[in-house]
Amino acid sequence: MDGSIVVFAILALIAVTLYRGVKQVPQGSKWVIQRLGKYHQTLSPGLQFIVPFIDNVAYKVTTKDIVLDIPSQEVITLDNVVIIANAVAYINILSPEKAVYGVEDYEIAIRTLVQTSLRSIVGEMKLDDALSSRDKIKVQLKASISDDIADWGITLKTVEIQDINPSNTMQAAMEEQAAAERQRRATVTRADGEKSAAILEADGRLEASRRDAEAKIVLAEATREAIEKVTEAVGANDLPVMYLLGENYIGAMKEMAASNNSKMIVIPADIPAAVRGLMNGQR
Repeated sequence: MDGSIVVFAILALIAVTLYRGVKQVPQGSKWVIQRLGKYHQTLSPGLQFIVPFIDNVAYKVTTKDIVLDIPSQEVITLDNVVIIANAVAYINILSPEKAVYGVEDYEIAIRTLVQTSLRSIVGEMKLDDALSSRDKIKVQLKASISDDIADWGITLKTVEIQDINPSNTMQAAMEEQAAAERQRRATVTRADGEKSAAILEADGRLEASRRDAEAKIVLAEATREAIEKVTEAVGANDLPVMYLLGENYIGAMKEMAASNNSKMIVIPADIPAAVRGLMNGQR
């Protein structure tokens, strides 16, 4: 009985020793080994052996790329405008022992470092530059923190600006400003249109007046030439002239008689004498 207990105890000790001494590190991970509380080595993926009861696995660190979401934060630009910015960082741990012993929590440290650097970079830009210069901010942000995290055995693969937008209050102010600018442009366009229409209308009236004046001059010239030709043709004989004037006179009287506004028409008793008087008056 006592022998069986001893054998069982020995087997149990062997099993625990193998469990404590044989390690299988999965792909994509590295394990940090401490010996009596002090860093000893870093185990790579595969079957590894350590000294049981003396060495122990202190940290299990992934060697895959880690995505760190940088929380949104308020940033004040150079022209004192509050904007909301956040980012995402992709890191890779090259030296697990530096990452675990160089900083208390490398994820929190990197997030804080990115936020601080982002505030500093955007704080030196004006609003328009900050909203339109994501690539520039990305380059400056990566350059500013790469050296710092390299001391922790971590490399920054890339950092991207997810969102960079004005605050809600600033967005409302910008929308009001844009609406006012659109209204101003509409007013200017409408005023320019009314001005152009007024100028065109005035030019039209001026051209019409000029044409009317030219027409009157031409008509006067034609009338003068007609009178001269009639005078040359008639000579001393006024009977044809009396006939023409009388015919026109009678036609004018007919038009007056046909008008709705005419109440009374006065016709001279001696039309030839009236015509002769008109001719004498013209002479």
